Amino acid sequence: CLPSAGIKGMCHHARLLSFLKKLMKRALLVCIWMWLVNLSIAGPIEVAGGKALPCVVDVRDEQQISSAVEKAVEKFGGIDILVNNASAISLTNTLETPTKRVDLMMSVNTRGTYLTSKACIPFLKKSKIAHILNLSPPLNLNPLWFKQHCAYTIAKYGMSMCVLGMAEEFKGEIAVNALWPKTAIHTAAMDMLGGAGIESQCRKVDIIADAAYCIFKKPKSFTGNFVIDENILKEEGIKNFDVYAITPGHPLLPDFFLDEHPDVIVEKKESHEAVPELKEEKPQPQSKPRSGAVEETFRIVKNSLSDEVVKATQAVYQFDLSGEDGGTWFLDLKTKGGYVGHGEPSGQADVVMSMSTDDFVKMFSGKLKPTMAFMSGKLKIKGNMALAIKLEKLMNQMNSKL
Repeated sequence: CLPSAGIKGMCHHARLLSFLKKLMKRALLVCIWMWLVNLSIAGPIEVAGGKALPCVVDVRDEQQISSAVEKAVEKFGGIDILVNNASAISLTNTLETPTKRVDLMMSVNTRGTYLTSKACIPFLKKSKIAHILNLSPPLNLNPLWFKQHCAYTIAKYGMSMCVLGMAEEFKGEIAVNALWPKTAIHTAAMDMLGGAGIESQCRKVDIIADAAYCIFKKPKSFTGNFVIDENILKEEGIKNFDVYAITPGHPLLPDFFLDEHPDVIVEKKESHEAVPELKEEKPQPQSKPRSGAVEETFRIVKNSLSDEVVKATQAVYQFDLSGEDGGTWFLDLKTKGGYVGHGEPSGQADVVMSMSTDDFVKMFSGKLKPTMAFMSGKLKIKGNMALAIKLEKLMNQMNSKL
């Protein structure tokens, strides 16, 4: 089995280790490709009774890929499974994505997947259980998934297009499929982006491991599929998904690229090739904020600030609100004790959020999830995306008071 890890190991290290241990139940040997990371993942595999060959590989370098493949074949006698797991991400719009970041995402996600698959295919053809599994989403052409982070979507969809093409090209010889989580998965990257507390909205990496294992058990005829982790586990008879939750019963963050939120998005089902469209939200009672609702929201926010919140956040937020009771407001979580006010902050804001006053009040009161607001275009974000996600923790604290 040849799995590749994510950039600096942050995004996918835990996920990778989890399903490698799962594979060992089938006595599969493991060659681990780590790009610019330490080789600590090999230890737990060997302690658990497996055999590992750790290789430092930059998936942008074709020669390094070829060398790693040769080492794996020499040590283990062949290759049965390739998992393309390496990925680079930048959730920024076109004008805010540097060319170097675009090149990185294209080189790692699309080109890296293509070259690694190409290098392994001659050896996979000799295996009786040959599988290529790409950690990439279904090819959803809803413009919603392009407008906020076009470059990342193109790079990630490139991995999925490899599935589409190679599954057909090598049908009967190699099974080629994609796997994608239905919800956010708790990794070190999620902790970095969302801050402390984000884990309660995530599932454990175990669900990806179990879903991948289900795919690898299937024959080569199971190919060209874009598998969602929860769906394939349901087909296997799994009914209780609380076992995968970090905090059972807590609402989960949806993952990107899936149109499975009926209050926001609806997919045209009349035509197989129809592009999904946005659906207007159903009218809700008291949908418009009451007079002074924004000011009242900021008053409650101010009363909830503390040195602890400021220390954990270290960011200045600017809110450009449209509609009734709108205007520009700011939330300073860098100054000791925190500070809120009307108008622009004295210094440059780390994050600028633009939305309607109605959606602002809904978001802070828990009636509109920030993730869904962003994905549906109700919320536009400029600046540091990681700091924007951190603000969600403070919003959760406000819910019971608004």
